[in-house]
Amino acid sequence: MKTILPLEDCSISQLFLEGVEKYHYSIPIYQRNYAWGESEIKTLINDVFDSYRNADGKLYYIGTLVTYKRNDNEYEVIDGQQRLTTIYIILKALGYSEIRNQLTYISRETSASILSKLGEDITFEDKDDTIVKGYHIAKTELEDKLGDKQEDKGFIEYFLKSVRIIHYRVPKDVDLNHYFEVMNSRGEQLEKHEIAKSWLNQYIDEADRPTFNYIWESCSEMNRYIQQVYVCEAGEVFSENKDSFVAKEFREIPQRESQSDKVKIIDLLRQPIAKEKTDSIEQIDKFLPIIDYPNFLLIVLKLTFILKKGSEFDPTSFVLDDKEILKQFRRVLEEEDKAEFIKLFAYNLLKAKYFLDNFIVHHTLTEREKPGENPWKVQYYYKNDKNGYAKALSSDSIQIELVHLLSMFEVTFSAKQRKNYLLYCLLYLFKEFSGATNTYPETINKYCNFLRGLAEKYFYDVYIYGNKNTNNQPVANAFDNAILRQNKQDTTDQDHKKYFLNTRYTKGSANIPLFVFNYTDYVIWKMYANKLRGTNKTREDEDRRSFFEKLGCSDFELKPFDEFYFSRTRKSLEHFYPQAKAVDTESDGTALTRNDINCFGNFAMIGAEANSSGSNWDPHVKLDHYLDPKSDPVSVASLKFRIMMQMCRDKNGWTNNEIISHQNKMLDILFAKETQDTK
Repeated sequence: MKTILPLEDCSISQLFLEGVEKYHYSIPIYQRNYAWGESEIKTLINDVFDSYRNADGKLYYIGTLVTYKRNDNEYEVIDGQQRLTTIYIILKALGYSEIRNQLTYISRETSASILSKLGEDITFEDKDDTIVKGYHIAKTELEDKLGDKQEDKGFIEYFLKSVRIIHYRVPKDVDLNHYFEVMNSRGEQLEKHEIAKSWLNQYIDEADRPTFNYIWESCSEMNRYIQQVYVCEAGEVFSENKDSFVAKEFREIPQRESQSDKVKIIDLLRQPIAKEKTDSIEQIDKFLPIIDYPNFLLIVLKLTFILKKGSEFDPTSFVLDDKEILKQFRRVLEEEDKAEFIKLFAYNLLKAKYFLDNFIVHHTLTEREKPGENPWKVQYYYKNDKNGYAKALSSDSIQIELVHLLSMFEVTFSAKQRKNYLLYCLLYLFKEFSGATNTYPETINKYCNFLRGLAEKYFYDVYIYGNKNTNNQPVANAFDNAILRQNKQDTTDQDHKKYFLNTRYTKGSANIPLFVFNYTDYVIWKMYANKLRGTNKTREDEDRRSFFEKLGCSDFELKPFDEFYFSRTRKSLEHFYPQAKAVDTESDGTALTRNDINCFGNFAMIGAEANSSGSNWDPHVKLDHYLDPKSDPVSVASLKFRIMMQMCRDKNGWTNNEIISHQNKMLDILFAKETQDTK
């Protein structure tokens, strides 16, 4: 029977000040000397202090400690000695002269002596010792941070009880040589999600552990289709041609066998994917994932709690931020039947990876975005004979809109953390879609309808009528409240345009969220797609003339609408009439005030480089530069901005009249029923 790696979540107090028996941590001779300097020590203290100030009951994890028990009262420190020594130094700097569990160096008498006398009058000859320097750095930094006794008391309490380290006690039967080989090849401490994996491994049945580990490691390859990575027989997890997910629960997933009965630490921390035979011809381009593995794990964990507990689970209590990954995975250990929950999570992880790879947008491996070449793809993996390739989900029109909707969310919420939209998409797919392609195209049409509805909910229930902070951004839990809790205002009889202008988006507002502009571009494109896309209508056609009339500008051809896509580079908001030219108060009418230019009608999205180079130019200078074929067309390809520039060209200027006129035209389009889908 395999030995489970013992893990302990230790407070600083438990590590050094508590315990029935006294013991000591010994730093062996093969470990390097203490090497932390001013930067590392100050960073640690500052991070802990910031966490203390903003704690609100939260724990702060500072890494891992790996030890090997040599005898009853001695733990040999294998990994983490720099951090452990610094903690010991901080305790001494805080005035703890008597520390129950001591730290010492084997075969280094000077270092051992210095550690034992820290806090006293240091009289050793070597004043330049790094431990002595570290003590003075820590003491000075703590004195600067702690201004009064009450602050002192609160910080010390937080440092002792809420600052945590994960203590691995390596079992006697673990091959230490193999452990050193693993750690040397990694060159770093275990990451938090690896710690979480080790926690789960302790509670899952031994027979299920190899399967759980194989799922975990297979799903960690975020830049490849899971059908290529997870090796199994046809029909076991995926259909014969790999385009469908057929396993209904964890028990239907074939069990993996342990590759070795010998206990190795790597078995529990990073069990490698089995090197099984795969089709040598089967190759497909990798893609750029939209999320990293730790944050994806959090999304699947939250999804699992929602699906299992329903209304009993409060979604707002679960934050999608990898900084809190250990806190959130600790919830699993509170489950009554941990083993069953872990298996459910593993099944959901595998299925969610299938949906992520095949039904959520990803970015192609292009170094530089090019006009007219949309780098965003929504495709599912399909295997025909020995060849594997990606296939579009649906017909041309639905496919393009799927890509636009999903990439709109992604370029707005590009950070790896707090991708709420991705959680909602996966929840929809879990509940409404079996994953089988034989249900197309009706299922994909419904999926597109869901995405349209999600975009509208974001716009109305979060960004217009939802609560926002002083920076005009949604408050904490705004998305879960609007989407999962369905906390929304009745907007049936609202004049949306008037409400939009009278809340946070009128003149004087410089903090308009990016989503508002991305959604505006989507609605403009949707109006074009419903009326003109694929029609080849000429300038004289009534529908085309009516379209540009609604935009508020003359006809500048349909190519910008056909080639439009949401670019990762367009994340900067530019004042078309520049801030540098604005005045504080009204003058002779030739210059606009800051109040005039800070409004929805004067803002446009643009690439950061283009914005920084031309932010102070007059509108007509920007017009000549940005419409020059030699400039970067992707940076200025926002449809709203393209309309603004054409309007400036039509009117031979950009005054307050143009700003207000453009703003009204855009709001009319945003809130017009005709821009909705024509089914």
